[in-house]
Amino acid sequence: MKRMGFLLLGVAAAANIFGYMARASGQSDGAAAPIFVTTIPPGYRDWRLISVAHEAGKNDDIRAILGNDVAIKSYREGTLPYPDGAIIARVAWNYETSEENDKIFCSFVPATCGRPQSFVAGPPKNGVQFIVKDAKKYAATGGWGFAEFDDGKLAGDAVMKTCFPCHAAIKSRDFVFTRYAP
Repeated sequence: MKRMGFLLLGVAAAANIFGYMARASGQSDGAAAPIFVTTIPPGYRDWRLISVAHEAGKNDDIRAILGNDVAIKSYREGTLPYPDGAIIARVAWNYETSEENDKIFCSFVPATCGRPQSFVAGPPKNGVQFIVKDAKKYAATGGWGFAEFDDGKLAGDAVMKTCFPCHAAIKSRDFVFTRYAP
């Protein structure tokens, strides 16, 4: 009888654990997990540089693309799809001329005088964005969860709903735009 009691206790414990895991994954009611990442990954400003970019047009910013160790390893090895745990961050700033630098350049290279020559990062712009690889949790969006934080606060649904449709255009590279700049 004692064995039967332990067996029933074990079955009940296992059922509770599996139920908790299903709720934690966002799959308990059969609905897809949310595609949005809701917390800023700690230490992202110390991650390695993947590349830099200048976006013209509406964005008009300069940006650094950073990766955690999992993402960097995948970039360096050319591994696609990216493994679970890869996180890529995009940090952007206003794209501004530097009059101070321009004056110095003009004094050494007269041909540069009278026109903007040096461009630097100004104030932060367009929030900080993340993509997080978790093939099971974010299966509905190619295995990636998306986030944008403006002044430390999660961007609204309207902004967030534009992430995956844009990334879907680059499915052949596992939905990641930025190539590694060694």
